[in-house]
Amino acid sequence: MGVKKAFAAKFIAAPGKALELAKLDPRDDSAFEDKEKAKVQLLADAEAIDRLQDRLFAEGKRALLVVLQGIDCSGKDGTVRAVFNCCGPLGVAVKSFKVPSEEERAHDYLWRVHHGCPPRGIIGIFNRSHYEDVLVVKVEKFAAPEAIERRYEEINQFEKLISNAGTKILKFMLHISKEEQAVRLQERVDDAAKHWKFKPSDLETRAKWDQYQAAYEVAVTRCSTDVAPWHVIPSDRNWARNAAVARIVRETLEEMNPQYPKPDGWDPRTVKVA
Repeated sequence: MGVKKAFAAKFIAAPGKALELAKLDPRDDSAFEDKEKAKVQLLADAEAIDRLQDRLFAEGKRALLVVLQGIDCSGKDGTVRAVFNCCGPLGVAVKSFKVPSEEERAHDYLWRVHHGCPPRGIIGIFNRSHYEDVLVVKVEKFAAPEAIERRYEEINQFEKLISNAGTKILKFMLHISKEEQAVRLQERVDDAAKHWKFKPSDLETRAKWDQYQAAYEVAVTRCSTDVAPWHVIPSDRNWARNAAVARIVRETLEEMNPQYPKPDGWDPRTVKVA
């Protein structure tokens, strides 16, 4: 049985409307009755995503690109594990965008992104994305303001291009509070198993919280389009974040409705394996 398509509308940043993050509660869990029911729903949705991904892979005609973008500790890795953990590795590809390599810097900023887009039949997941080039690059002043200004429309055209080529795009901004980020950063300092996740430079980035929030508001406002709208997901509560993303991914795949191909040149009714 399919899910209702209206769920995603609760989180969409309406194209053409300015985003104001201060007006969105990062602890909002009103989309769910309670935590336990949300966890049950998450498991059911993850299993449904696995079945739909199998059909998408077999069909081999379209792709789904899931973009996860958020400030440090917003839960990108955790979302990938929770939503796609049921999926087999064959039809899911995760791409993480870190500091550009020397080869990547020798090309335009979208070169590595286009190279990382999923082929037909695959669910591709971007852990960070091309939006780093209007977020980090903007706040840290790694490019001239006029170059960054051009990028919003360039990104919109790029997303329209891959959409026209058969890739459905889902974009999620994982919205957390400054207070919650402090808790999660401290956990990384206190837990030896999480030390690898922490860098002293994380604190330098945190000190620019307001600049990053402003950059996100501009990026979402300028790049939430009918082709690829942004979903702003309250992410202070991991369980609500995961359940929301899983439900939206599931309803999107159900809307795409991939189909197993019919046998080519043979009739299953006539084949008997001895």
